[in-house]
Amino acid sequence: MPDPFRLRVLKALTLALQEIEPSNGYDHDLSEAVFRGRLYFGNGDPLPMVSILEPNQDSSPVADGGGNVSGNWTLHVQGFVKDDPKNPTDPAHKLMADVLKRLAIEAENRLNGRTLNILGMGGGNGKGNEIEKLTIENAAAYPPQSSAEYACFSVILTFRLVEDLKDPFA
Repeated sequence: MPDPFRLRVLKALTLALQEIEPSNGYDHDLSEAVFRGRLYFGNGDPLPMVSILEPNQDSSPVADGGGNVSGNWTLHVQGFVKDDPKNPTDPAHKLMADVLKRLAIEAENRLNGRTLNILGMGGGNGKGNEIEKLTIENAAAYPPQSSAEYACFSVILTFRLVEDLKDPFA
């Protein structure tokens, strides 16, 4: 059985962020350092690294009566880097810039009358299980907390989804 739609979106986002590597014109290499749903990391984990999380959702989807539901789905992307002792958030800003650059490519797939194809999810057919829009907001870098050695950044992504609840695997 295929993955449900939201898991396919998470996996596609992971693959998009894994494209951040020097051979693709970025300053960082996240090809093996993007995780889904991980809150905790240890000494054996790579740096830099990124984690995709689902915070509490605060919007209600709207049903169209035919099994489709549309609404916003928010994801939280966090990136971690070894800090600079003199300017702790500088490395986090640099990693965040690479991530924002890659995300902007996906957000543009909705503009200028082009076919909806955010994260390769197609769309525009009105049949459900598609991404209508990607909004990138609240990007910020943070210094290490207490004795931690890692600076981090945070970016909020809001996807406008149309989901076919009758067939979430389609």
